Amino acid sequence: MAYHNSFVVALFIVISLSSMDYGLAGRGLLQTTQPVIPNLPKPTLPPLPSLPNLLPQGNVPPLPTIPKLPQPTTLPPLPSVPQINLPPLPAGSLPNIPSIPFLSPPPSSTSP
Repeated sequence: MAYHNSFVVALFIVISLSSMDYGLAGRGLLQTTQPVIPNLPKPTLPPLPSLPNLLPQGNVPPLPTIPKLPQPTTLPPLPSVPQINLPPLPAGSLPNIPSIPFLSPPPSSTSP
C-alpha cells in the first residue's frame, strides 16, 4: 500500500519538474525581441475583363392574367352525423381503505 502512495508522489514530482522546463522556455520566448519583417512589394493586379452582354435586348411579353372564379352566394349544407347510443357504464365502487392508527410520541423524560 505504501509503495503505491510513494509511486504516485514520485510521478507527481516528475511531472511537475518536467512542466517547469516548458514554463521557462515560454518565458524566454516572451522576453526575446520580435524579428524584423521586411516590407515586401505589393503586386499590382491586372484589370478585370469586361463581361459581354449575352442576353438579347427585346420586349418582354406581358404576364398572363388569372381568371376570377365565381363566388358562391350560399354554402352547401353540412352532412349530418349519426347519433351513437352507448350502453350505460356500470357504477364502480372503491374498496374501503383501512385507516392506519397514528402512534403517540413517547413521553419525554425531562420537563420543560
